[in-house]
Formats: sequence, C-alpha cells, structure tokens
Amino acid sequence: MDVSPKLTARQQQILDLVRKAVEQTGAPPTRAEIARELGFRSANAAEEHLQALARKGVIELVGGTSRGIRLKSDTLRALNEARDAREVHEAKQTSASLAKQLGKQFSLPLASLAQLTLPLVGRVAAGHPILAEEHIEQSYTVEANMFARQPDFLLKVRGMSMKDIGIMDGDLLAVKRTSEASNGQIVVARIGDEVTVKRFKRSRSGIELLPENPEFEPILIKSGDENFTLEGLAVGLIRNQMFL
Repeated sequence: MDVSPKLTARQQQILDLVRKAVEQTGAPPTRAEIARELGFRSANAAEEHLQALARKGVIELVGGTSRGIRLKSDTLRALNEARDAREVHEAKQTSASLAKQLGKQFSLPLASLAQLTLPLVGRVAAGHPILAEEHIEQSYTVEANMFARQPDFLLKVRGMSMKDIGIMDGDLLAVKRTSEASNGQIVVARIGDEVTVKRFKRSRSGIELLPENPEFEPILIKSGDENFTLEGLAVGLIRNQMFL
C-alpha cells in the first residue's frame, strides 16, 4: 500500500496500524499501543514516527489527548483507492476466470469513484426514528472512499466528552446504522431524546457508555431499559470546517 509523499517502511507500517484501529474500533491507537504492537521499547519511539508522519502531511496530531491521531481525508482517500484497486484487480481476475469458463466477459465498476449523499441528523425527538424527516438538517455529498465502511448518516458532535480520541465539538461523525456493538467500539446511542457518542462496554449488569475525557462520568444503562437505543457505529470523522 503506497501513499504520497513517500513513506519509510516503518512509517507505512504505523500508518496501516492506525487505519486498521480506526476501521475496527472507530478510534486511533494510543502511542503505548503502537509501541506494544510494533515492539518499540517506549511510547517515545512511536511518537517520533507519528511526528514524522504529521510533517509529511498524512496525519494530524491533536495535542493533549492520548488518542489524538487523525487520518487526513487525502490520506484516507489514497489508502482506500489503493485498497479498492487491489480488490478490483482481484475481482477482475476472478471474473476473468469465470468468463473463461462460461464464455462471457465481465466488467466491474470502480468503487473509488462512488459518491454518497448523507443526511445530517440534528436534534431528535423521543419515540421517532433517528432518520425521521424532521431530524434532518441538511445533506452532504462526499466521496465514499473517505470511510472504512459505508455510513448511513452524519451526526454533529456536541460537547467534548470524546476529546481524548480526537472527536471534538462540531465535528461530523459518520455513522453506520446497527443495533449491535462489540466492547471497545465507538457508538452513537440514544437515551430518551438525547443522542450521545461514547465507547461501548457490555457487562453483566448492563451497558456502560464510556467517555474519553476524565471530566465526564460513564453512563450506566440497566438491562431492559426501554429508553436506550443503539443507533449505530462510528465509521469516520469529518471536520465541519471542510464544508464551510
């Protein structure tokens, strides 16, 4: 996988690790997690490589947060285009094999050219679906390959409860609708008519919605609480300034 500008093998390894973590959990890794994964002696070694990646313009570092690593949209686009090209190549090889067997030819569209029109969800009312027409403030058209998984809607982040993983007030969170989540994933949940972004944790006593800011308390949801709805998983983040 290659992105521009040219990266060293170690920088590419770290970039791939950050992207994989964002795809799987919705949040970047900490410096300590990078060091542990790649066998560095300390988190300082990971920090040096991250600073180099930031200087090359492929990531952005958010100060004062343990997970303050953002993949820039151009970087995500390049990474996804490389992945798409590889997948299209593999699919074409498979199609060619099938075509040879069936005496037919197949053509595949390039996924990297697709665009999405995503509704931006504003304030919600209890008892109404989150994508109800009255909740939609406006729509944005974005490139599909900006996201690890295709989102269904955008949600404007309110507050700083997730600032330690780089999710800031006013950001647009890309959300994939689902009613299921695994421990550690970043989710969008609704409690009554309040929508919140938190890290998901299921325990024997119920569900914990964990903030990424020590100034905020976890939200405890008891089993069977009918006021609680899991609306989706975070699959990407857009700074609202990109649309101004």
